[in-house]
Amino acid sequence: MNFSRRFYLFTGLFLLSFTAEAQKFQTSEGKVEFLSKAPMSEFTGKSDKLHGLIDFDKNMVDFYVDMNTVKTGIGLRDRHMRDNYIETKKFPFAEFTGKIEGFDGPIMISPGQSIEVTVSGKFKIHGVERPMVIPGTITKNSKGNQLEVKTQFNVLLGDHDIEIPKVVFYELAEEQKVSLEAILKQQ
Repeated sequence: MNFSRRFYLFTGLFLLSFTAEAQKFQTSEGKVEFLSKAPMSEFTGKSDKLHGLIDFDKNMVDFYVDMNTVKTGIGLRDRHMRDNYIETKKFPFAEFTGKIEGFDGPIMISPGQSIEVTVSGKFKIHGVERPMVIPGTITKNSKGNQLEVKTQFNVLLGDHDIEIPKVVFYELAEEQKVSLEAILKQQ
């Protein structure tokens, strides 16, 4: 094989691999928050340890958080949440994996562009996985090397076999409002 053929083959393979990587974005410092609005109590739980991946070439979305990193502002409530309800020793992670609807091939977002998306997939917490459809917004920064992702959705604790004892019914809501916000960097 002569030099020019090898050069073009190498250049083509390099550009192809660069193009594939250019569509993959990741974070390990996203923010997730849940809001519990019960009749006698309202509180939030927060973590800034959300991990996330969006791969536009494969149309894959994956976000997870270690539930041990979620804090409500009251240590005793955190321990009760972990030990009695979420059971983080057995089920430490909450995770959503899915695909962006309406795209059969690679997804393209231009720098500076923002798109509304719907992601269909599975949400798993407390060892129970359920199908879910989640709306959200993805914005690519002007340089094209970061994405900002925002979404809100509701989770019913009973759908994931998380029991709410009658004693704390007034302190813990069956429906939790979950908000997610993350900046993902190009990989």
